[in-house]
Amino acid sequence: MASTFTNLGVELMATGENAGTWGTKTNANLNLAEQLLGGFKIQTLNAAGAGANTTDMLVADGALTGAAQNRVIILGAVSPQAITGNKVVTFPLIAETFYFIKNSTSGAYTVQLKAKSGSGATVTFSATDKGYKIIYLDGVATNTGVIEVPVGDGDVTLTGTQTLTNKTLTSPKVNENVVVTSTATELNILDGVTATAAELNYSDLATLGTSAASKVLSANANNLTTISGAVLNTEDTLTDASSIVWNVINSPVAKVTLTANRAMAAPTGTGIAAGQMISVLVIQDAGGTNTLTWNAVYEFPSDTAPTLTSTGALGDLFSFRYNGAKWLLMGQTLALTLA
Repeated sequence: MASTFTNLGVELMATGENAGTWGTKTNANLNLAEQLLGGFKIQTLNAAGAGANTTDMLVADGALTGAAQNRVIILGAVSPQAITGNKVVTFPLIAETFYFIKNSTSGAYTVQLKAKSGSGATVTFSATDKGYKIIYLDGVATNTGVIEVPVGDGDVTLTGTQTLTNKTLTSPKVNENVVVTSTATELNILDGVTATAAELNYSDLATLGTSAASKVLSANANNLTTISGAVLNTEDTLTDASSIVWNVINSPVAKVTLTANRAMAAPTGTGIAAGQMISVLVIQDAGGTNTLTWNAVYEFPSDTAPTLTSTGALGDLFSFRYNGAKWLLMGQTLALTLA
């Protein structure tokens, strides 16, 4: 009985055949097996004539020349082959197997992968896809299909500008600005987000426009901002010192207990602007009789600062409004019992 060949070209030697050549043929089979497992082939696509045409991946029985007998196939050339039309690459009707395919062509044309016969599935490199694909040939004689094998299906590793559709990002690392175009309903897919797209704009009062009475912070078309609930400036304690430092941006409401005669320095803080209001409670220690002089930036009626209450443990409350140059006294209440 004569030798036969498998679908991938490996010679199956019959008993009594190939006398004296078994070593040569066995080595040929081993070389072919190595190529089938990990060999690669650079396959130039058919360029005969302009436009679309077909290139066949072949099997050469007992030889290493068949393109379909390599695991990795580079379509085109190492330096991309310029093609002038859409291309079709066919694979022979062989046993089930898989390939790693690289589209190494240039030009805005597609490259389709399909079976030589049958009407099964096909896989196509788009006109802009110059990457890799893993394909599986099902080997069904009546309806041979070429099927793309997903790599990391559901996972996203991207560079450049990409469009994501129905993807879930788990602990993403974002190095640049992300632009999200979505409907209000789709935004709710994000964990913990229950706001609509319109509600997300409430941080921008100019965008808010008309009244949104159900919100904690709202504004109307007349530029009137409404806050539901109190606005609390916590009372901070200033450090008692010969010159008292008061950061009116960090601590617009403050108090200080005097333990000796002191001076109130000019307010500090980044971003002080006309219209800001501040308040300070000046408290005598148990002994009392301590005095306080004010920096010239504090303005009192008739340019005369008040005399502090001298009784121990009592407080004097002063409120000021900034006009861009001076802190104008708005009001004072003296000799307050604090406990």
